[in-house]
Amino acid sequence: MSNIDLNIYSDFVDSVMSNKSKSLEEFIEVLRNLEQNGINAPLLNTAAIGLSGEGGEFSDIVKKLFFQGKPITEDVKIHLFKELGDIIFYWTTACKALGFNPDEVIAGNQTKLSARYPNGFSAVKSENKAKNDL
Repeated sequence: MSNIDLNIYSDFVDSVMSNKSKSLEEFIEVLRNLEQNGINAPLLNTAAIGLSGEGGEFSDIVKKLFFQGKPITEDVKIHLFKELGDIIFYWTTACKALGFNPDEVIAGNQTKLSARYPNGFSAVKSENKAKNDL
């Protein structure tokens, strides 16, 4: 394995990072642009960070169940239940920030998945989605 000079790598990281990630003025312009387009940027940021954190907490419990021998006790189930509640809280926050109706988001997801898997799940279809199927 080659030796890495972290100072050189740090310069590389800086060279490939967007200016919006490094410049307060450019970042503020992004926030203003989002606001002008009907997006509540602070709320969206709260939702994104919250979803990541709560999803990580949920995943960490599952990791311990699968790989570290943690027993699935009633307390663990309650903990998972509470983390799912936190996830839906931040998911709903994201819907609000973007001006989406949560019911419509769920309905849209159901429509998308019904079209993708008309006869139930297919690994082939999950790997080979149709054009514009996000």
